[in-house]
Amino acid sequence: MTIRTATLIGFCAILLWSTLALFTAMSGRVPPFQLVGLTFLIGGLLILAVAVLRGQLSRIRPTPASLALGIYGLFGDTALYYAAVKTAPPAEANLIHYLWPLLIVLFAALLPGAGLKPRHLVGALVGLVATALLVSGGLTGGTGLAPGHVFAALGAFVWASYSVASRRFAAVPSESLCVTMLVCAGLAFACHAAFETTLWAPSIVEWAGVFGLGLGSIGLAFVVWDIGMKQGDVALLGVASYAAPVLSTLILVLFGYAPASLMLAASCAMIVIGALVASGAGRTSDA
Repeated sequence: MTIRTATLIGFCAILLWSTLALFTAMSGRVPPFQLVGLTFLIGGLLILAVAVLRGQLSRIRPTPASLALGIYGLFGDTALYYAAVKTAPPAEANLIHYLWPLLIVLFAALLPGAGLKPRHLVGALVGLVATALLVSGGLTGGTGLAPGHVFAALGAFVWASYSVASRRFAAVPSESLCVTMLVCAGLAFACHAAFETTLWAPSIVEWAGVFGLGLGSIGLAFVVWDIGMKQGDVALLGVASYAAPVLSTLILVLFGYAPASLMLAASCAMIVIGALVASGAGRTSDA
């Protein structure tokens, strides 16, 4: 596979993630851990089916280290994100979670051979100001900081640290995410049984949200992002990922899950600008 092809495949993840907040909001009453279990089960089975059809079943085995990292990143981030969107206004939680491209730039700058530059700090400051606008009550009419805001920030940290660390496992086939997702599904169902009450009869809209997540925003998106990160142009994908919060927020507004406002637009623009400043508009290869 050429770098160009892998990069184009990675772009698909950005488009799929633009629907993540919408499908999560559509899932409605489905408890977070139940939602994680269902979506990872659907996503894992999807990857398994594709591997079988392509005669590549032998490629689904992860290494112990890649499995552990995958559980941390995929399970941890997804659970936190679902909890965030369900316990804070979706648009706010979504934008705070999309601080992860900026955090990737900052984390990568701290790696050996790199260096933390002034533009990294400026970009981080802009992103933090945008986040402060969101949780200060400007969008919520004075409700201020909600648990969902904290979950979203933690999810951004988990996904950024996972993405940077995954560069160490470039030799592990992307199909191995099948096993990782199925293990995550099992963990999620165990947590659901321990801490939540099962929603036995989701509505049609809620089921549509679950399957939209499992087949696209979770199942397929994680695989194509993995391919892009391991074989594509990481710098280009990193910069392109800053379009995801804009697309995602616009979709929430269009489907009526978030009100259009100048504050929302300003916060969205500031998060993107902060990430672009920190990345040097693609001059680094640190995603």
